[in-house]
Amino acid sequence: MLAIIGALAVLALLALILTNRMSPLAALVLVPVLAAIVIGAGAAIPAHVLAGIARIAPVAGMFVFAILFFGIMADAGLLAPLVNLVLRLVGEHPPRIALGTAALALLIHLDGSGAVCFLITIPALRPLYDRLGMDRRVLACTASLAAGVNFLPWTGPTLRAAAALKTPVATIFTPMIAVQLAGLGFVFAAAWWLGIREERRLRHSRVAGPLSDALTTVAPLAGDVIALQRPRLLLLNLVITLVVVGTMVSGAVEPVVVFMIGTAVALIVNYPSAAAQRARIDAHAPAALLMAGVLFAAGAFTGIMNGTGMIAAMADGAARHVPSGVGAHLPVLIGVAAMPLSLVFDPDSFYFGVLPVLAGVAERFGTEPVTIARAALLGQMTTGFPVSPLTPATFLVAGLSGIELGAHQRFSIPWLFAASLVMVVAALLIGVLPL
Repeated sequence: MLAIIGALAVLALLALILTNRMSPLAALVLVPVLAAIVIGAGAAIPAHVLAGIARIAPVAGMFVFAILFFGIMADAGLLAPLVNLVLRLVGEHPPRIALGTAALALLIHLDGSGAVCFLITIPALRPLYDRLGMDRRVLACTASLAAGVNFLPWTGPTLRAAAALKTPVATIFTPMIAVQLAGLGFVFAAAWWLGIREERRLRHSRVAGPLSDALTTVAPLAGDVIALQRPRLLLLNLVITLVVVGTMVSGAVEPVVVFMIGTAVALIVNYPSAAAQRARIDAHAPAALLMAGVLFAAGAFTGIMNGTGMIAAMADGAARHVPSGVGAHLPVLIGVAAMPLSLVFDPDSFYFGVLPVLAGVAERFGTEPVTIARAALLGQMTTGFPVSPLTPATFLVAGLSGIELGAHQRFSIPWLFAASLVMVVAALLIGVLPL
């Protein structure tokens, strides 16, 4: 009963968000509350909500101050040279721009942090997409594809899989390199196709002149935007940004503390007067406030779902109902289902709750547990994390891109699932997964 209510709650959440019938914030709060009341755990709701918020608070704080920090740096003109560099490298052709988006996201995601990848890639390229009239969903999708396929030994899913099964990271990851290369090939192919499609759309949307003429007649920067830029402080701002990002990636200081200090320094350096500082905070406060609200709501959702045992019940039920006839093919089935399962299970619940049970089931059919871990990495919170309502990165992608969460999910889920399937096929062909 607990597993059924939990599954219905997750399905209801996804349906409400994907159909835009309810805002993510409202759905994330009300759906688990109703589910908890149905199972008779209404009295424990406050405690579970507070526990969930406590877990998400550092992440929410990081995102709020990260949005402020990168917003201030963008105002000061730090990202303008990067956008101009991309323009020089890829020109003004949507296919090349989409490829450049994938390449930039791939390089930035080498630190293993999806949040850092999106916080740098999307604000840097969104002005370019807007100037050329390109669909922001392409920006969100392409960045998500590059970050999702680029799972590394130091990324969260790989580390969780290794810890859950007590297996060396290299044992899990090394045989997956060729599989990942196949996935990256699909990413760049998909980015090229999305760019081609955008080029055709823009061509048909222009009533006169060739596409190249239309794209070169972009609006110049507004005077108030130019007034905010600080070209003389470009080198100093770059140093501040590198110190902030480098410190965060190193793990020496909590990310929320790093971005808090970085935001304060960025304000003082670029906009010394108190009035100018308030203006910059006010300019980016709506995005930061919306992000904070959604993240705290997500904390309430996971807090209630985990605290009431619904997530654990779903994990146990899913593992126990594996028919004996499909046990031998469990790795392939997990590989295919891994990405969609990201919409149901948060990474900790899956890798520490579901994965060990599935590995035990597979072992009874003669399959090594490490094979199940590799199958899970083909989609579970890799290609799945940029669209899962259970990860803050999903809301970050949508928020930074300036698109509705449901629009992002509807557009990106098919492409991310396709990338996962391509890697499953590659894993089968080279023998990483047994058929």
